Amino acid sequence: MTDPLPVLRVGAYAVVERDGAVLLARWTGADPPRWTLPGGGLDHGEDPRDGAVREVEEETGYRVALRQLLTVESFRTLVDRPDGPLDHQTICILYTAEVVGGDLRPEIDGSTDTAAWFPLADVPGLTRGVLVDLGLAVAGHLPARADGTVG
Repeated sequence: MTDPLPVLRVGAYAVVERDGAVLLARWTGADPPRWTLPGGGLDHGEDPRDGAVREVEEETGYRVALRQLLTVESFRTLVDRPDGPLDHQTICILYTAEVVGGDLRPEIDGSTDTAAWFPLADVPGLTRGVLVDLGLAVAGHLPARADGTVG
């Protein structure tokens, strides 16, 4: 058996709230698509703050100002692929942010296909990725459960 190929991805994301709602983007890389925090992978040499601002605008149309670093988390997954296994580690940097300009619109030719505001009370009913719960928990909106997970 071949040793898994190590892959590291670093991404920066934003928890953007307004009037009791959170801004989410629908990621199409899962089946079914799921809602996630706007953000994504950093370009080589890119400052994480700049990457978060760039990604939010690409995915939602909004220009944002970052307010606070919330957390840095690491996720590791072993992925079986036809060309060999991957040992995939993702490091996620989460910030709070505020909309300072732009208009809501979908991403063009990207990894998300739409963006929308959701009342915080409606988030538990969404098909969503783990970053949504993580971001809302560290921002103080979702309690942690006894098993250490959130939501």
